[in-house]
Amino acid sequence: MIYLLSFIVVLGILIFVHEFGHFIAARRLGVGVTKFAFGFGPKLFGVKRGETEYLVCAIPLGGYVNLIGEGDNDKDAEETSQEISQELAHRSFDNKPIWVKMAIIAAGPVFNLIFAVLVFWFVFFGGIPSLSPKIGQVLPDSPAAQAGLLQGDVVVRIDGNRIDDWEELATRIRRGSPDRPLVLTVTRDGAEKTISVIPEIKEGRSIFGEKISEPKIGIASGNEVIYRQTTVWSALLQGFRETGKLIYLTVMTVVKLVTRVLPSDTLGGPILIAQMAGDQARQGISSFAYFLGLLSVNLGILNLLPIPILDGGHIVFFAIEGALGRKLSTQIRGMAQRVGLALILMLTALVFYNDIARLLAR
Repeated sequence: MIYLLSFIVVLGILIFVHEFGHFIAARRLGVGVTKFAFGFGPKLFGVKRGETEYLVCAIPLGGYVNLIGEGDNDKDAEETSQEISQELAHRSFDNKPIWVKMAIIAAGPVFNLIFAVLVFWFVFFGGIPSLSPKIGQVLPDSPAAQAGLLQGDVVVRIDGNRIDDWEELATRIRRGSPDRPLVLTVTRDGAEKTISVIPEIKEGRSIFGEKISEPKIGIASGNEVIYRQTTVWSALLQGFRETGKLIYLTVMTVVKLVTRVLPSDTLGGPILIAQMAGDQARQGISSFAYFLGLLSVNLGILNLLPIPILDGGHIVFFAIEGALGRKLSTQIRGMAQRVGLALILMLTALVFYNDIARLLAR
């Protein structure tokens, strides 16, 4: 049950934030909004303020926004009399300049990214977690073992540069060279020791599974997590950094999938998301919040892909119309939408297949 509830909460929040972005941008840029709903399906209750009806619907999996004059088959426009339509023509989405349309469409993904920054701000306000520079394992016959490094040693400096966490330690080692020894200062039994280690070039794999060769000394981290205290502003800055890092990783993951560096069976769908959301919920609010921020970045970036029916596809359409100086025909848009829908359905089938295969393999 916790997996299902976590999935509903995650998906509901992320899609609602996305649609709220469209809603706010439309209101600020002078486009009328007839409906703003939380959830889908039958209406539970609602209230009307001005021209906008605010709804809460039975299925809490996100929400939707209806804009005046959006699309050729705008139901609200059909239900509106010709006289009222003429009065509201200046507030119609369809009659707005290209840049306004693009801004409203882009606002959904942008709000997902802003939401991620705020979530990470919350997570990091309690301290920025990182792995301690304490050595958890020394590989046999490695340069580290030969130099005399031991499990439990805490690296405090490399070549005189202070080391605060494992990421700094790993970065310094990767910058090393087999032609020059690294001078490590470690604490052992309350005393400092200085040990010189000559790195060796070893083959490994990147986060995307690509073969890489880089300097290594043969040590692995332990499981000790440390928290660096933060201020309000340093936590916010870290939130921006974490969002930027995840944007890069998401974009590169898409590139690696398209270029077939990453196999398609690494993709996950709703079942995997539900499992991971449930696992993170069990670990506490901070873990769950981080997972929420990560998915928000993914949703924002993936929605910007230039695939028809996604926000990125609509932006491409408007960019083409702006370049041509006229609207694309209904036939061209319809054909592109069908192609986009087919791609999304194939991707959906693939991720469901992967999810089910993972379950059966357990």
